[in-house]
Amino acid sequence: MDPRTSDWAAPKQLRSLRTRAFAVGAVATVVSAIGLFTDHGRFFDSYITSWIFVLSAPIGMLGLLLINHVTRGTWGVIARRVFEAGARSLPVMALLFIPVLIGMREIYTWADPEIVANDALIQEKTPWLNVPFFIGRAVVYFVAWIALAFSISRLSRQQDDNADPALAQRMTSIAAGGLVLYGLTVTFAIFDWLMSLDPHWFSSIYGVYYFGGAALTAFCLLVLLMVWMSRFEPFNEVLRPAHFHDWGKLMLAFTMLWAYFAVSQLIITWSGNLPEEVPWYMARTTGMWKIFPYLIIILHFFVPFVLLLSSDLKADRRRLAGVAAFILVMRFIDIYYQAGPSLHFESWHWLDFALPVAIGGLWLGSFASLLADRPILPRNDPFFDEAVHHNG
Repeated sequence: MDPRTSDWAAPKQLRSLRTRAFAVGAVATVVSAIGLFTDHGRFFDSYITSWIFVLSAPIGMLGLLLINHVTRGTWGVIARRVFEAGARSLPVMALLFIPVLIGMREIYTWADPEIVANDALIQEKTPWLNVPFFIGRAVVYFVAWIALAFSISRLSRQQDDNADPALAQRMTSIAAGGLVLYGLTVTFAIFDWLMSLDPHWFSSIYGVYYFGGAALTAFCLLVLLMVWMSRFEPFNEVLRPAHFHDWGKLMLAFTMLWAYFAVSQLIITWSGNLPEEVPWYMARTTGMWKIFPYLIIILHFFVPFVLLLSSDLKADRRRLAGVAAFILVMRFIDIYYQAGPSLHFESWHWLDFALPVAIGGLWLGSFASLLADRPILPRNDPFFDEAVHHNG
């Protein structure tokens, strides 16, 4: 197949994936709606946990898209349309944020005037933690992310019809400035949406901690999707073991980066020994939560770390996909562990499983639809030939 004459159409099987994902998401949504009426409070608490987990996929893909344009690494050329589709799916996540706004008083203690009236520490934070400002900031975050995603995707689509090198340079310029905007908005968004579940606690490293996990989530989804699409044209002729080896190395890198941020946050909090900070960790070492730190240390870090050290495993797409799927499960457990104690979860609830499927199915269907509507490879990218013929 000639990379300059082929249109590199997306595999038709993506439409089937879209249909199945929407069907599963719709069924899970109907099932979850039962929980809205039978256990109103737990519905919204489980919803924010599930939504933040699913959000990490498009957020991670947008971040990797920006990083790839700045670094111009060949590791991202084959994956670019996946990252672009993920980034362009952020409007869907914005729509799925509406239930969070509806259930704010159920989710966030600082949104309940009665609780705020009896809590001096939360009162000190009300200039930031108040409902109108919270909603306004959410609008700013989504507008910034969507603008970055669509501006780069628009230029990338133009590049399919025009090999002008200036287009690549414009995308690099947007990505360079966009990374600064992205870093700030993701940090403050996670402060708002996840960290403020416990308004007494704070961590300045929390934003990059979340991004490390989000990038890892994005790479895991990329590997799973590419293994599946490697059976179809054009990927059955394009993908090589070297591509999966590169993505496996980056999965290893972000596994270590995520662990570094997690340990750094723990060390700083524990050494500071402040009464506002330490209880956050104490609550996560008692009751149903006491097993979670061991699960996360062993299964989220040590097991993937050891497995991904193997060059043979990273070049074997099927075994790498197994590791990617395993890490995705641990990513959900990590988010659940961060949010659950702040939401006073005392046991598992069926909504904790139904809502991730509902939100994830609706997002995956939208993502597959966006991925299918454009050429699957950026054939006029300056590094396209180098990426396609990677390692011969």
